Amino acid sequence: MTSSPRVWIRRARSSANGAGDFPWPDYPASKNSLEAGAQPAFPPSVVVQVKALACEPPSQQGLPLARWSVPELQREVVARSVVAEISGTTVWRWLSQDALQPWRHRSWIFPRDRDFAAKAGRILDLYEGRWEGHPVGRREYVLCADEKTSIQARRRVHASLPPAAGRPMLVEHEYERAGAWAYLAAWDVHRAKVFGRCELTTGIAPFERLVAQVMRQAPYRSARRVFWIVDNGSSHRGDRACQRLEARWPHLVLVHTPIHASWLNQVEIYFLGGATQSLDPQRYPESDRPQGAPPTLREPLRARSDSISMDVHAA
Repeated sequence: MTSSPRVWIRRARSSANGAGDFPWPDYPASKNSLEAGAQPAFPPSVVVQVKALACEPPSQQGLPLARWSVPELQREVVARSVVAEISGTTVWRWLSQDALQPWRHRSWIFPRDRDFAAKAGRILDLYEGRWEGHPVGRREYVLCADEKTSIQARRRVHASLPPAAGRPMLVEHEYERAGAWAYLAAWDVHRAKVFGRCELTTGIAPFERLVAQVMRQAPYRSARRVFWIVDNGSSHRGDRACQRLEARWPHLVLVHTPIHASWLNQVEIYFLGGATQSLDPQRYPESDRPQGAPPTLREPLRARSDSISMDVHAA
């Protein structure tokens, strides 16, 4: 049995004056003879260099790219004379070995609140039915509240067409603007109930109207304590908001999420699921007038809140 003949290719890159230019360590890349039908074989050092390059932002290499793609990475590896030639499939296979996907990205916020753990821990404890190490009582309730801003009321110039076989719903692209609305909601964590209202804008007064709408209802008006979990938006930020609300509602306890951690607020789940599905594509029926909120916003998402309640109880 004879082994396949091997040819050795020395990497080289000529500069403008014809001299050799070797910015990377000079490793000979070996490959089996193409006549034998075998694939090239590369030393481990080449694999390491390719993976290292994939983990560096292209902009740091002076390239006008926001992120790598396999073809761009392949071209750059050859341009740097790391190898004389290489296929995109080989580059992709090497990256997949370490689950490297430089063409993808995620938005990210690094925690900047020094008391992040303590503040987040209080909220998670409330979700578990505990406060400062003690169980939440039967006459104590936990609410999450927030605002969904700039809901565009758009009146389409042509009625939408329902879906049909082989065709999705058709929504007219052109529309007339009918103003913008804000939707404020409070979510009872353990009772799985939603309270919402529409306002022309957000702010201290609209938020306090939401609080009053909830706190005047049973069982909250006669509760021992009602915890309101909110983020650090201007409508309810800081100690002044605590003093203002607790002065009017002595049994209200305002609990703030850490800075840039509104994702700890469970009402965001309601906004993401129920609100998005109910309000998109945005529409404003012809029968409504700009003076008042359209029916799709005036009593927003009541049916969706019922389905969300069932989902929570089932869990």
